[in-house]
Amino acid sequence: MISKLGLRLRIFLFFVLLGLGGALAVLIALYVGYTRVAGSSVANGFVFAGILASLALVALTAGIWLLFDENVAKPIEKIAAEMRARAHAGVAKEVDTHAARYLGDLAHAARAVSDRLTEGAMETAQTVAFETERLASEKARLTALLTEIPVAMILVSPRGQIVLYDGQAAEVLAQLHVPRLNAPLTDFFEAEGLEAAVRRMHKTGREVQFTAEGTDGAQSYDARLKPMDGGGYMMVIEGAETHMPPEAERPLVYDFDLLTHDAPASIEEAPLSALSYTVFDTETTGLLPHKDEVVQIGAVRVLNGRIVPGEVIDQLVDPGMPIPPASTRVHKVTDAMVRGQPDIAEAGRRFHRFAKGSVIVAHNAPFDMAFLRRHRDRMGVQWDHPILDTVLLSAVLFGASQTHTLDALCERLGVEIPAPLRHTALGDAHATAQVLVKMLPMLEARGMARFGEVLDETRKHGRLLEDLN
Repeated sequence: MISKLGLRLRIFLFFVLLGLGGALAVLIALYVGYTRVAGSSVANGFVFAGILASLALVALTAGIWLLFDENVAKPIEKIAAEMRARAHAGVAKEVDTHAARYLGDLAHAARAVSDRLTEGAMETAQTVAFETERLASEKARLTALLTEIPVAMILVSPRGQIVLYDGQAAEVLAQLHVPRLNAPLTDFFEAEGLEAAVRRMHKTGREVQFTAEGTDGAQSYDARLKPMDGGGYMMVIEGAETHMPPEAERPLVYDFDLLTHDAPASIEEAPLSALSYTVFDTETTGLLPHKDEVVQIGAVRVLNGRIVPGEVIDQLVDPGMPIPPASTRVHKVTDAMVRGQPDIAEAGRRFHRFAKGSVIVAHNAPFDMAFLRRHRDRMGVQWDHPILDTVLLSAVLFGASQTHTLDALCERLGVEIPAPLRHTALGDAHATAQVLVKMLPMLEARGMARFGEVLDETRKHGRLLEDLN
């Protein structure tokens, strides 16, 4: 049980035991003396001396603990977190030896290990770079080849999740919803017709043709389903109208690991690496969720430990009220910019669809979620997604005593936020996503490989968010 407690708490309990034990020893010794002189005025002196000695001993122990906590426990905790960041998140910053100046050679030894680790990582990176260059060249050839084929292509896993789509397919999907990997294809096309075509394909083992009806009820496409070896299929959409010039390259968005991913029995048992994450941020008219309004929503998607390019929301929102000049100075969103934009009901529904089937992640999530939940009836949705908060993840990994602002976390993990993007919804969401990508392997290295284990740890630091808000 004791081994599960944090380092600083264990040290604190040690000093509590030391102080109480010392005070008890003084009291026992004085009690023995008191019994020998009971009834005399000397007894009162024994009592007073005992109380005074006990208080002095407790005060001395508390003072020594404070010095020990500040100069030993905190630096050890900080060095451990920094070493994990270098080992598992690829952070290349130097170990802070000044903070650990009273730990003898420990900080310098940690820096030496870190430097050697960095050198090894550089050697590995050079090897990987050659292979990456070769793969990039092959991908460029494939992209150029697809450019010549006037169809949209989507690769679907055996579970019906999107594994790959090209640029033309992205335009088709975007007419129905924001395209995203690992989303069910039935989010975009009517399930009844699609599933009937899939059954025919599996029954015959051959390519089938059908009409794919969009979920909006207004779009329909001539499509073919072609079975793939090992399960899954490719959907080819012909004659789709897009705004992409015929000569333009159509970049591929894909993750072939999704072909073999099985659905977890429960979200608590799901490995962190198997989950989809929607990382978002809002900009608002003020800091009071019960009366202020959202003016901008930004969101990105993280899948298999990487940010998925192109899968973003960058939406201005009409708050239905004037934006205070003080707020505009922070996020640069003006009344003119939001005029004619969707209100929170429509923008919230779009974000809700974008986040479907994923874990929602935000920095100080209760603040941003409060705005969305306040308007859930207008949106006609339920915000029942599992949620992770990067403030709490930071406390788990770096200790509750550290600073947990987004700027501090980015500085700690080597994430740069371009100045023009700071305090924009998409800019902060992208920075939070980069932070998340670096923290996931650090959590796994700490033995928290499953979502439920991470939630249990973050709940221990819930007070941080209460104080923050």
